[in-house]
Amino acid sequence: MSLSRIILYVAVGLILVWLMVPVLIIVPMSFSGARFLAFPPPSWSLRWYEAYLESAAWMQATRVSLILAVSSAIIATVLGTAAAYALNLSTSRLVRSLQVVLLLPLVVPIVITAVGVFLVYANVGLLATMSGLILANVMLGLPFVIISVLTGLRKFDPAQEMVSRSLGMNRLRTFFIVTLPQIRPSVISGLLFAFISALDETVVAIFISGGEYQTLTKRMFTALRDEIDPTIAAISTLLTAISFLMVILVSLSARTAPRKNADA
Repeated sequence: MSLSRIILYVAVGLILVWLMVPVLIIVPMSFSGARFLAFPPPSWSLRWYEAYLESAAWMQATRVSLILAVSSAIIATVLGTAAAYALNLSTSRLVRSLQVVLLLPLVVPIVITAVGVFLVYANVGLLATMSGLILANVMLGLPFVIISVLTGLRKFDPAQEMVSRSLGMNRLRTFFIVTLPQIRPSVISGLLFAFISALDETVVAIFISGGEYQTLTKRMFTALRDEIDPTIAAISTLLTAISFLMVILVSLSARTAPRKNADA
């Protein structure tokens, strides 16, 4: 093995360790029996998980976040899949420019996006509403779906659609019967990434959520500002576990796609 490859492996390993250190610290701290956050924990207990599950305020914020994540992920997947399909078919320069616009939430700093959404919502009365939260997170989740589905569509043979339509099927039925089953892993990947994005989103939620429609991440931020509550470590551990599970599902979905194509 060459020296340059060894240096590359070491550098990548150090970066991964650096990224994992916060997780490796937070997880044991969530099982601490102490009243304040401490590492290493002086004693072990499930008291902070119990405090989270028994708190009506935390449970309300959790319900809001889950409803928000599921709703925005489904809507973003439907709209993003339709947009990706149109972008893949079109050769128009105007449509290609639209792709750049749809992907802007990935490029524009999230704070600027949050301020813009806040100003718009303040004028139309969508602050501290579930519909406002869903619309904002659909916008943030669309790029993940579009990129994922476009990748799947560019691996798909369009001649199959032409054959289907030549046999009498319309475009919509052809999409659902011929195209969608073959790009399903890409659609599922986009759905899961949109779900993670909505569940973990904090900055926009700080600006536009509130009252009974306060998300879990905003409540965590508020709790950190007022008091360093160890319950936050337990919630962070659970959110991290959910995110890892979603990433694993995306990875499995991506691996099963080539096998299905090979079997076909």
